[in-house]
Amino acid sequence: TAGYIAALALFGAGFAFRPIGALVFGRIGDRVGRKGAFLVTVVLMGGATVLIGILPSYATAGVISPILLLLMRIVQGFALGGEYGGAAIYVAEHAPPGARGRSTSWVQTSAAFGLFAALLVILLTRLALGKAFGPAAFDAWGWRIPFLFSAGLLAVSIYMRLKLSESPAFAAM
Repeated sequence: TAGYIAALALFGAGFAFRPIGALVFGRIGDRVGRKGAFLVTVVLMGGATVLIGILPSYATAGVISPILLLLMRIVQGFALGGEYGGAAIYVAEHAPPGARGRSTSWVQTSAAFGLFAALLVILLTRLALGKAFGPAAFDAWGWRIPFLFSAGLLAVSIYMRLKLSESPAFAAM
C-alpha cells in the first residue's frame, strides 16, 4: 500500500508544478516570444524524460535515486505547464478568424493521442522483451527503453522547434 501511494504521489508531483511552469513560461512567451519558450520547455521535458531512463537504481544509489526521480517529475510538470498554455496561444494566434476554437482543440486532442501512443510503446516493449528475455526483463531493466527511445523524439522536436516562426500576433507586437 505504501509503495502504491508513493507511486501516485510521484506521479502527482509533476501535476503540482504545472501551474508554476505556466506562469513562468507564459511570461517568457509574452516577453521574448513563443519560439524561445517552446524551445526551453521541450528541452526540459525531453531532457528529464531521457534522464529518467538512466537514473541509478535504489540498490545502486540508495535514497538519491527516488529523489532524482522526483526531481525529474517536477521538471517534467514545470515544462508541461509552460508548454500547454503556450501551445494553445501559439495555435490560436496562427488560426484563421472563425477557426480558433477548432484549431486549439487539437492541442488537447494531441495530448490524448500522445498518451495512447506512449501506452502502445510500453505495451510493445513489454511484449517484445517478454518473448525475448522473459516477463521479468521489463521490470528489471526494460522499462528504461521507452525513456531512452525518447532521446530520438527529443532531437526531432528540437529541430522542429528551431524551424518555428513567431506567431503573427507576437511579430506584430
